[in-house]
Amino acid sequence: MKKRKAPHTATDSTSSTLSQSVSEAQQEPVQKKAKKSKSKKKAKRSEEDESLFDTEKGINTAFAFMDPMLMADYLAQKIEWAGGNDLSSVELGDLGVQGTSIYDTTSFQSPRTLDNMPSFIEEFAFTKDIMKAPKKEKGAPHTIIVAGGGMRAAGVVRTMRKFQSGDVKVAKCFAKHIKMEEAVKFLGSHKVGVAVGTPQRLIDLVDNGALKLSHLDQLLVDASHIDEKKRGVLDMKETLMPLCKWLNVRQFRESYTASPSEGEGKGDGQRPLRLMFY
Repeated sequence: MKKRKAPHTATDSTSSTLSQSVSEAQQEPVQKKAKKSKSKKKAKRSEEDESLFDTEKGINTAFAFMDPMLMADYLAQKIEWAGGNDLSSVELGDLGVQGTSIYDTTSFQSPRTLDNMPSFIEEFAFTKDIMKAPKKEKGAPHTIIVAGGGMRAAGVVRTMRKFQSGDVKVAKCFAKHIKMEEAVKFLGSHKVGVAVGTPQRLIDLVDNGALKLSHLDQLLVDASHIDEKKRGVLDMKETLMPLCKWLNVRQFRESYTASPSEGEGKGDGQRPLRLMFY
């Protein structure tokens, strides 16, 4: 299937958030001219950026066009915006993800809405049978979906119940109405195919040992979803930074693969893991 070309507006959107103001040391006539020019460019970019938001569907359509390299660059610029004043260049680099670690999903033709998420997973998952889970090990999903907040995560859980079958459950790994001890107990007593959670709670459950990564095949970031203020999980510091820490869990960094062939993971004997941005 022919890959769609990324529109110029996707990179413009990122660049506009990081652009620098004109130096006050410039001469006044030049400064006025620069400000006027900048104002026009900002207005144009704002108009272009607005065209990427489908408020009726609640999505930022830019992610549908981002190939792995563009997605990695977009994420890097967001990280610099969020932590540039507090973190060193090395620390910022440790939070990023290389383009070679991201799986290309630009061939997906449907809008990246909540209703279409199950079909997206079925199309791009390593896992051949989404309805199954490990026969013996509990709390070891094949798919983890990362959402920006508890309310959104709850909506994703409802949609993912399509993949529940018999004793195979969808795990709720987020703080909204679910205490940490409740999540630990659930994971310890159920076979899990899909887990849905927020970044920090997922990190805490992995650290606790309740959420196991031994059978994980795909990691999906719910990137396209936007709230009423047109903000997604990558647009808010309080969700972006925990997300980046989650994406850089040691087990993930050793296993990410962009290969279209099953079994071609990174590292000697490492289970391959597909990182996808929905």
